[in-house]
Amino acid sequence: MRNVLFILGVLIAQLAVGQTHSSVFIKNATYLDVKKGKYIKGVNLLIRDSQIAEIGRKVKKPEGAIELDASGKYIIPGLIDAHIHFFQSGGLYTRPDAIDLRDVRPYNNELLYMHENLDNTLDRYLKVGITTVYDVGGPMANYDIREKASRKDVAPNVFLTGPLISTYQPKAFEIEDPPIIKVNTEEEAREMVRKQLPYKPDFIKIWYINLPDLPSDQTYQLIEAGIEESHQNNLPVAVHATELNTAKLAIKAGADFLVHNVDDKPVDYEFIQLLKDNHVTLVPTLIVAGKYNQVFSQNNHLATADFKYADPFVLGSLFDLQHIAGKKELIEKYKNYGEKGKERLAVADGMRKANLKALYDAGVKIATGTDAGNVGTHHASSYFEELKWMKESGMAHIDIIRASTINAAEILNKDKLGNINEGMQADLVITHIDPLAEINFVDGIEYTISSGNLIKTDTLLSDSPEMLAQKQLNAYNARDIEAFLEPYAEDVKVYEFPNKLTMEGKEAMRKAYSGMFEKVTNLHCELVNRIVQGNTVIDQESVTGFGEDKFEAIAVYKVKDGKIAEVYFLR
Repeated sequence: MRNVLFILGVLIAQLAVGQTHSSVFIKNATYLDVKKGKYIKGVNLLIRDSQIAEIGRKVKKPEGAIELDASGKYIIPGLIDAHIHFFQSGGLYTRPDAIDLRDVRPYNNELLYMHENLDNTLDRYLKVGITTVYDVGGPMANYDIREKASRKDVAPNVFLTGPLISTYQPKAFEIEDPPIIKVNTEEEAREMVRKQLPYKPDFIKIWYINLPDLPSDQTYQLIEAGIEESHQNNLPVAVHATELNTAKLAIKAGADFLVHNVDDKPVDYEFIQLLKDNHVTLVPTLIVAGKYNQVFSQNNHLATADFKYADPFVLGSLFDLQHIAGKKELIEKYKNYGEKGKERLAVADGMRKANLKALYDAGVKIATGTDAGNVGTHHASSYFEELKWMKESGMAHIDIIRASTINAAEILNKDKLGNINEGMQADLVITHIDPLAEINFVDGIEYTISSGNLIKTDTLLSDSPEMLAQKQLNAYNARDIEAFLEPYAEDVKVYEFPNKLTMEGKEAMRKAYSGMFEKVTNLHCELVNRIVQGNTVIDQESVTGFGEDKFEAIAVYKVKDGKIAEVYFLR
């Protein structure tokens, strides 16, 4: 009996960390052929040495293979996010060129956090079924990130480039290793490409910015030179161009893919034909602009997936504008700017959606990307909100899945990714929610297979006591009752310190907090200090919303079996 338990424990541990197995046998599979746009039912899949070795009804399980019964589940290719940035966290402090808070949190601390927490970020992608990411530009330190990811036992495929070759450089990025570098001549553009060649970039990125004193037609030769140099070295080129005229010029200069949709005016016949005739893929990145506005106006609309799958400490920073000391004038300026910009943003968002519909209807190739890492757009968790917006723009579910798999793979000519066939890399998602029926299928993902490694997703990123405390704090500040209750045990007990029981059970908490969340619109809790000791988290908090003055409180959270089981409040 002990031997059986030991073997079972080893198998569970292997699934948890996704160790490479000699082979994985999946029986009773229903998988999506994304090219044909239909499910193939009742077959077996054999994965060996990171590849899909065999598919068929008569495929047998080889000796020693790990077996998985996929009855009642759906298998699709691993998802691809074709536009992210590892040098950005998604938090408030990540773009000093957008809001400069470097005297509150040094920018080097922000960069260091992303490097030190790279494993965590990569695991978040795998947890939501994303097995490939394209980092579309960052500092030269980006290449270290790709190297670290390649050494990780199990990680998404990471393809990336270095600094953005740009027609403009924000002053905040005039630093030692900038993510964006302005070029002034054609030779400088070419030299920026050549500088990256020893690091073997997967592609080159150009930031084509239209400025009042330097319009895009005056910098066209720089863009053309950078693209020509890239192509001479067999490197595809991604271009950021958000105005219709600039996007047209980018394609004429030789861009291979555009990483934003046009948002200044409706797309026209010429643009559509340029995209189609030159086989250019467009990555629309619909949600990213609005996320900036939500954070700056202090009106965050967080998706359920953000509370569940985003880095909770990064997410928590989005509420900091409500309590940062000594920045009242700056914060009010950004809040007013965000409020005044809502109408303008609504017009731009409508334009992005309408343009995506027009491009989609015309047969332009679309790929999915989030621009994750920008303020408010979180790594991994933002993906399914992007899919939701693509659906709202008029795309069919099957074409959204194609955009998220095979179309994205074809951008960089990754012919072993993006579909399910014999000989393809074994990057798969196994979910009990049908993606062709429900595009927000993230909560149905039970397994991710990354390069042949079978990963049970609920074993990735188990919440630590500190994470649970942070998650409920985030939801408290967002006044989201469901997300607030999620970290708590069903039979949670709430005490007034030291031992006066004031509430018991989630439903009692729901009744107490839901009305408060609805009525107290300026509710906010600032974390002043935190102590973590084993399964106990002690938070010193400063709370506003109840009268004119703040009040100080101590909250003690005791965790048991992965949930907050007891809470003690002291005022």
